[in-house]
Amino acid sequence: MNSFKKVKQVLMLILILNVMVALAKLLYGMYIKSASMVADGYHSLSDSSGNIVGLVGIYLASKPEDEEHPYGHKKFETFSSIFISIMLFVVSYNVLKEAYSRFLNPVVPKITLDSFIIMIVTLLINIFVFTYEYRQGVKLKSDILVSDSLHTKSDIYVSVSVLITLIALKVGIPTYIDPIMSVVISIFIIKAGIEIIKHSSDILCDRVVVDSKKIHDIAVSVKGVLSCHQIRSRGREDDINIDLHIMVDPSENIIDAHDIASQLEERLKKEIPGVTEVIVHIEPYNKNEIEE
Repeated sequence: MNSFKKVKQVLMLILILNVMVALAKLLYGMYIKSASMVADGYHSLSDSSGNIVGLVGIYLASKPEDEEHPYGHKKFETFSSIFISIMLFVVSYNVLKEAYSRFLNPVVPKITLDSFIIMIVTLLINIFVFTYEYRQGVKLKSDILVSDSLHTKSDIYVSVSVLITLIALKVGIPTYIDPIMSVVISIFIIKAGIEIIKHSSDILCDRVVVDSKKIHDIAVSVKGVLSCHQIRSRGREDDINIDLHIMVDPSENIIDAHDIASQLEERLKKEIPGVTEVIVHIEPYNKNEIEE
């Protein structure tokens, strides 16, 4: 529960910074009539919306286990990440739509020193946000923070693209460069959305999270475990579930066999950070069955 509180605090700070960045880009982009800066502003605004979705997801994920959710509610955080990616695709559509309109009706933006200052300052803020949020996401093993940081990372590339556009327009390159860069921006947004969906779907589809060989080596190192097979792992880095079959001496009584399984469970939780549940199926050792 304490980790959820820390994630919430990080999201609140990032939300405030993202709103400031988005408003700066949007308002000034509209003032100088820069399609790429406005597109970048909407992208930053979607960052803010993502933070709000993340806060809702964290609230739901922090709920304790109940009768209908005996494994807890942590996957609500993962669902929130997918929702953020959907929002990104909607934003990319709007950016492409605006870029197409600018191709048909070109508008020359007003390039001033202020526009460069705003883009550089907001770029520095985005770099800080990405670095801070990603490190906290890894530290707290938070799905939503890591996913949201990927969103912010794409915003950094987008801001760099806008700066290139402003410089190009200032030196006299045709106005079509502005909508062209808007298209580039939309590609970055789509890429970020795809990365988030891939990361989240790996969790929801129970992709392997721990190398089976590592689990095997730990298992056979426990006294009394003669063999180990049918190893599986799933979940998130902060909520790993492992199940496996072990073979013990057929002469072992049920109490000793249970103790062996308990020792293995404790060893896996100690040596693999994030393991919350281990299910061990005990079988009598059969050399012929192993060779088959």
